Amino acid sequence: MLEVSVRHMLRHLFLKRKNVFPKVPLANTILLVNAFAWYSCVPVVLNEIMEVVAFTSNETLMLYTISFCGAVISILLGAFLVGWFGRRNLFLLCWTLSGFVCSTIPILPSVMTVMNALIVSLLFSVSFGFGLTAAMASFADSTVPENRARSGAIVLLSMFLGTVILRSTMTANIFMDSLILACWRALSLIAFVFISLKKVNIDIVTEPSLISILKERSFVLYLIPWTVFSLVNYLAWPINAKVYGEELINISALTESIIAGAFAIVAGLVSDVMGRKRVILAGFILFGLGYAVIGIYPSNIISWYFYMVVDGVAWGIISVIFLLTLWGDLAHNKPSEKYYAIGILPYSLSSFMRLTVGSFIVERISPYAIFSFAAFFLFLAVLPLMYAPETLPEKKIRERELKQYVEKAKKIKEKYT
Repeated sequence: MLEVSVRHMLRHLFLKRKNVFPKVPLANTILLVNAFAWYSCVPVVLNEIMEVVAFTSNETLMLYTISFCGAVISILLGAFLVGWFGRRNLFLLCWTLSGFVCSTIPILPSVMTVMNALIVSLLFSVSFGFGLTAAMASFADSTVPENRARSGAIVLLSMFLGTVILRSTMTANIFMDSLILACWRALSLIAFVFISLKKVNIDIVTEPSLISILKERSFVLYLIPWTVFSLVNYLAWPINAKVYGEELINISALTESIIAGAFAIVAGLVSDVMGRKRVILAGFILFGLGYAVIGIYPSNIISWYFYMVVDGVAWGIISVIFLLTLWGDLAHNKPSEKYYAIGILPYSLSSFMRLTVGSFIVERISPYAIFSFAAFFLFLAVLPLMYAPETLPEKKIRERELKQYVEKAKKIKEKYT
């Protein structure tokens, strides 16, 4: 029965639908791909500066903390500023130009001091954060719920490819790498060929507050499992590196990214047909299963390969929904900047904790314990999802189910007539 349902769903996706992949908003894709790839490569330049300046462990921790705080504050502040600015596309242009300017700062010789390096890291984070939610909200406004996940999947896959391309150009030279980042950031100006800088009215009266968003039951029911997933996924990284070695983990991370990119496309297709909730549940089940297996046999390389595959699949499924799709759905045609601002924070927090708390976890907690606790907390994270509402409009789901039923009835009629 399950096999028939899956086969029917895939036939509906790939054979019966003429427009499996919708037209992705080109300008928004360029902005998001450029910004994420750029910020993913910023640590390369910062690490080069830290090596030249010879940062101590405390100074390194200070840099991570300043970068994290700068990113969080600018993300939240940017969500407010875009409404007051009144011209989102002009706001995005200023955001892009600020990234270009920040990329050229490491070229200056005066940067090579501890204090100036800390300031540069802060500027990079602020430059990335203050326009991020505006770009995400612009993406949400350029899509509709019934194709938002598919569009988001294409954007996420493009982010991965863009990051790979940009990282492959890094030269381990501060001057050259800064120029490369500046040129890359300038490339996103191409997006403004396709969008207007004229004033677009943003009704500040209907713009929700952060408090009102956090009081929304559906928002909280999705935010809790997303937070748990982010923390578990990244806090386990140093444990994996300790058990299996840094080299194997780095190779596995690249493999997982490829798997995640491929399954992000599948998740986008399926979630636009069956709904977000079912797909998210499937991702959490896979993720928990991977941690359960690796918790029982943490030293077995076969269990690691199994975990690597299911973790990549789960991350592809969950990221396409939680990073770009879900918060736009929950905004319900209201300005979605603040929804995305809160939604991106667990991802930022998990990265910060991996860099700062990760070593503490490795020294004091055994792999058996951390993997078992991870599987347990992932099980608890599924509970709020059971009560969360579906964000894909029920009408669209019913229309597609009715269409499938009509097609099936026609086939039966043709068979017996």
